Amino acid sequence: MKDFSYISHLECPKCGKTYEENKVQQLCKCGSPLLARYDLEKVKANVTKEEISKRPSSLWRYHELLPVHRKENVVTLGEGMTPFEKFHRLGAKYGINHLYIKDEGIIPTGSFKTRGASVGISKAKELGVKHLAMPTNGNAGAAWALYASKAGMKATIVMPLDAPQITRKEVFVAGGDLHLMNGLISDAGKVVASLVQNQGMYDASTLKEPYRIEGKKTMGYEIVEQFGWKVPDVILYPTGGGVGIIGIYKAILEMQELGWIEKGKFPRLVAVQAEGCAPIVEAWKRGEKVSKFFENSTTCAFGINVPKALGDFLVLEGVYATEGCAIAISEEDLLAAQKHVASLEGNFICPEGAATFAAARILREQGWIKENEHVVCLNTGLGLKYPETVEIEGVQTLQPGQEWYVKN
Repeated sequence: MKDFSYISHLECPKCGKTYEENKVQQLCKCGSPLLARYDLEKVKANVTKEEISKRPSSLWRYHELLPVHRKENVVTLGEGMTPFEKFHRLGAKYGINHLYIKDEGIIPTGSFKTRGASVGISKAKELGVKHLAMPTNGNAGAAWALYASKAGMKATIVMPLDAPQITRKEVFVAGGDLHLMNGLISDAGKVVASLVQNQGMYDASTLKEPYRIEGKKTMGYEIVEQFGWKVPDVILYPTGGGVGIIGIYKAILEMQELGWIEKGKFPRLVAVQAEGCAPIVEAWKRGEKVSKFFENSTTCAFGINVPKALGDFLVLEGVYATEGCAIAISEEDLLAAQKHVASLEGNFICPEGAATFAAARILREQGWIKENEHVVCLNTGLGLKYPETVEIEGVQTLQPGQEWYVKN
């Protein structure tokens, strides 16, 4: 009988120490995040990409490469296989003939954080976790609170006071234990660290448990599958904590080992940040392997307002290894891109996702992206979650019975 999962152990990417995956594990003793490893030879012997393509359209179609052993422990809202569409009009405007969106706004909870929540909560359930705690800029906390409610688990969520209103409401309506911090996500993280230390809660902070990344890596599997089991030339990703870009790079490496894609062929990974919070960009410019804390960070793209990511070294490793780059986008450019995408292609995307399209335009103008390359921009959330990013101007108020004319 085939196994539901072929996870074998956890491994520290810094010191190489290994850990058992059937017990609660947080960080390595050296302070590094842990990565899930699989018996890829057994996966190769028991499943093919053709078989996977016939399965239901859910991220759990890749369950052999996910960490949950028993199907009954899977906590799902039907997430995964989000739209992958070519943007003809915007591509023509930017001078990119093959411009695509991977739209994570069309998913339960309205953001890509759903992927990490589904896999992370499922594994936590399998491990017997009853109460988790996490800091969040909004969407992750909302997703984890909603999935925790489905799993019968308690979730304590701490988010900055100015996090998007809708994400607060998602946590509240899910029955989550919501707390607001008058500060940044780094300040919220200190509160959660105290709860974990003093009350023994499960730490679901970014990369402090090993399984959120496993959910996020399914974006990489899906892009390649939706692209006909081929690798695009460039993938642009809005980077805060960086779990998505780490996960996509991990997925590419796994698929190469499985023989599902050409070995040695990588998409150039682009870490996209806001000018008001660009620690990864600054580190990449200096050729460094880790970032420095970005002081006084601010951006309307709230999900990427992370002044210092725990997994920064893994983000930078992925960028360097794929000959990618890191780029910072102004508020003006990302908001303009948000409008371009909606007015030309009909997708109301989040400001973080809009930053990737602004980056694609700039990199094309600089010649870093070529006209005929296949370029994928990740939209990580639904624009409706960020109504404050759109200002309505010049709208006429009509009175009953008033005659009016539409300008041509």
